[in-house]
Amino acid sequence: MVQYPRHESSLIALRRIEGQIRGIQKMIDGNKYCVDIVNQVHASINALYRVAEKILAKHMEHCVADAMKSGSELQKSKKIKEIMGVVRRLNKL
Repeated sequence: MVQYPRHESSLIALRRIEGQIRGIQKMIDGNKYCVDIVNQVHASINALYRVAEKILAKHMEHCVADAMKSGSELQKSKKIKEIMGVVRRLNKL
């Protein structure tokens, strides 16, 4: 069975982001100033990007590194294609 890295710090960050999102909902319900709402949305988006970066870094350090060490050309190729797909999606944002 494959052992995936743990992401406890990302869970903590996601809970914080969840609170930010609830705060944005309250701002909208409370008819707060539009620019203040947009600033909070932007902060939440940036926080999500930081979580994604941390998870991707762990993936590279563990899953990709293990595939590269495995000696299996199929596994190496699969991981490279996987990472390139992530990079392509990020470039579209």
